[in-house]
Amino acid sequence: MSLSRKNERVTARVPSHVYDTLTQAAELSGATLNQFLIQSALEKAQEVIEKEHLIHISMKSAKTFFEAIDNPPAPHAKLIAAMKAYKNSFPHAEDAEHAEDRDA
Repeated sequence: MSLSRKNERVTARVPSHVYDTLTQAAELSGATLNQFLIQSALEKAQEVIEKEHLIHISMKSAKTFFEAIDNPPAPHAKLIAAMKAYKNSFPHAEDAEHAEDRDA
């Protein structure tokens, strides 16, 4: 079974000054007008899609971040153990903290 690909046609009517500018740019690029138009349009389309995707992900990430700030999960057993281990690694930290309170 062979798969055939159908090529789609894209056409546009433009004023002559636009046509002249596009033709000149294509010639300077070493491409035909069609090649230049397709490549330029494709690059712009990919840019628009990427930007929209990035904005969507950024908004989703921001929403998730602020949700976690506003409603943090309760600490689980491993976190509690880690906090205790951290505090135990500085046995005189509480004494220094209380000394600051007394000096104030």
